[in-house]
Amino acid sequence: MSKTRDSLGWRAKFGVLVPSTNTSVQPEFDAMAPAGVTSHISRIRIPNIALNSNDDFNRLIELIAAAQDEAVESVMSCEPDRLVLGISAETFWNGLQASRDLKKQLESLTGLPVSMGSEACGAALDTLGMKTIAVLTPYQPVGDQNVVRFFEEAGYQVKRIMGLRCDSPVHIAHVTEAELAQALKALDGDDIDGLVQVGTNLAMARLAPQAEWWLRKPVLAINTAIYWHALRASGISDKMSGFGPLLERH
Repeated sequence: MSKTRDSLGWRAKFGVLVPSTNTSVQPEFDAMAPAGVTSHISRIRIPNIALNSNDDFNRLIELIAAAQDEAVESVMSCEPDRLVLGISAETFWNGLQASRDLKKQLESLTGLPVSMGSEACGAALDTLGMKTIAVLTPYQPVGDQNVVRFFEEAGYQVKRIMGLRCDSPVHIAHVTEAELAQALKALDGDDIDGLVQVGTNLAMARLAPQAEWWLRKPVLAINTAIYWHALRASGISDKMSGFGPLLERH
């Protein structure tokens, strides 16, 4: 009997980092998984602090950074093939070069290839032909500023950004599809190629392709972009329906 591959994750095992407050990444990744690909969640232990100001949001980023290495060490014991960051804000923080540095740091620490939200969004935007965008986030203004900085340093034009200013990390996942749809419609305009949602605890993987029908332009959900990047960078080209053109055609 072969002992060389995992019986369920025989094509790829993803070690996935998520904040302990995040309830959206795991079910969305599992729903998008093709046969033979498994996700193994490691929770970055943080408290469900109040998010009522820029200072609160800065503290959240600091808490995530402080607890991240422990979560990495934990997930490495299952011997994953790739590290996947089911985190959004940290990957955009302080712009393009800081994002690249974070990826290099994690690759050096683990010896694994890394997929993360900022880079995955860039790859997805290029694949979908989107250069001028509007962005939806759950963040406070300081988070929005860092998202805009990253995209513009990476060569995209952000015409508008809307931060929902969710008042705790857990409450990000309480935003309904109806509320997300209303926000997307408010952000839309003839001056953009498409819309991008960031913030991995906003559950928008299934809504995004529906929104494309009534907005008549691409709508990119970050969890879809991250998972698509992880699959394609791992050499897995399966086409999965129900989550939009990235997974269905690219």
